[in-house]
Amino acid sequence: MKALWITPLLLAGCVEQELDVSVEAGNVLFQENCAACHGADAKGMGDLGEQLFTMPPDLTVLAADNGGNFPRDYVLGVIDGFERGSHFSAAMPEFGAGDMGPTVVVEDEFGLGTPIPARLLALGSWLESIQE
Repeated sequence: MKALWITPLLLAGCVEQELDVSVEAGNVLFQENCAACHGADAKGMGDLGEQLFTMPPDLTVLAADNGGNFPRDYVLGVIDGFERGSHFSAAMPEFGAGDMGPTVVVEDEFGLGTPIPARLLALGSWLESIQE
């Protein structure tokens, strides 16, 4: 009988905390980390962005520029710093160089799982939600 009480306690210790990858969480992250350059509406007209030599891009047309499909993996790679060409402004931080926090495993269409920082995934979800 004692083992029945111990098992639930041990399992409770193994349950991972739910990570917020919601659109709302992504919006908060964008406003805190990106809006100064890209603008609160992500159209590239933030107060700091207006002072840069190269204006930050309008992030609401990423899907339109990609045949109507939001290029999630590319966008996450750019934010992370993994997917950058020489045309990117040096003002764009490589957020992956710092601690992006806990990860969640995201499966592709073949069932292959890739760990992605939850904050990065939330930011990508918000960006996808604002496409015009």
